[in-house]
Amino acid sequence: MHAAEREQAILDLLRERDFISVSELDRRLDVSIATLRRDLDRLESGGKIVRVRGGAHLVQADAGDDDPSHLRGVPFHENIALHRSEKQAIGRAAAALCTPGESVIIDGGSTTLQMCQHLAPLGLQVLTNSLHIVSALLPQANTRISLPAGSVFREQNIVLSPYEDDGAGLYHASKMFLGAASVGPHGLMQADVILVQAERRLFARADKIVVLVDSSKFDAPAGHIVCNLEEIDVVVTDGGLGPKYLEMLQEADVEVITA
Repeated sequence: MHAAEREQAILDLLRERDFISVSELDRRLDVSIATLRRDLDRLESGGKIVRVRGGAHLVQADAGDDDPSHLRGVPFHENIALHRSEKQAIGRAAAALCTPGESVIIDGGSTTLQMCQHLAPLGLQVLTNSLHIVSALLPQANTRISLPAGSVFREQNIVLSPYEDDGAGLYHASKMFLGAASVGPHGLMQADVILVQAERRLFARADKIVVLVDSSKFDAPAGHIVCNLEEIDVVVTDGGLGPKYLEMLQEADVEVITA
C-alpha cells in the first residue's frame, strides 16, 4: 500500500470514530510503527489530523463558523461568570501549589485567572498565552511575565499559534496550570483544535501538569482530546465532584485536590 493510500485509509477510519490508536492502525494497515508515525506526521502537517498520545484525532470543520479568528467554545466574558465562587476557591488552591521563585506556565482560562491574585509574594517566572492573565500579573513587581508568539483571539483574549516556532520551546517550567472544556474517561478535552495544538506544545515544556476544573466540567460534552488522564498529575476541583469521577481520576493515578 502506497503512502497516499495509507493516508486515505487513516482518514476513512477517523471519519468513522474521530479517534484511532497507533496500535489499531498497526493491526489494520500491516506496516511498521515507524511508517505509521511518518504517515501521521504528514497528515498533521497538512492540517487534517491532530496527534495525541497513542493515536490521532480528525480535525473537524465547523460548517457554521469558517472564521479562523474565532475559537469554538464559550466566550471568556460569559465563561468567567459561571461557577465563580468555585473557580475562586480552585484558583486559590492551585496558587498554593507554587513555590517561591519557580517557573510556571499558566494557560488562558477563567479558572486559571483566579490564581493570579495569590501569586504576588512568590516572585514567579510565568509564561502565559492569556492577555487577561498578563493584565492581572502586571501590577506584581516581582512576577516576571513571558508571552509566546502568535495571533490574538479576541473572544478568549489569548495568543495562539498553529506553528511550532512560537518561542515556547525555549522555556521550561516546573508546572503547567490549565483548564478544560470537559474532563472524562478519554481525558482532558477542549472545544477547538487550535487550543489542542497549542496546549500539546506547552505540555512538553513542563514537568508537572495541573488541571483546574470545577465539577460541572465532568458532565460537559466531549470535544477534542488534549491528553489522556494518565498524562495529568493533579486535578484541582470543588466539592461537587461525584464519586464516579473521583474514582475515575484515582484509577488513572491522578492526585485530586478539593478546594
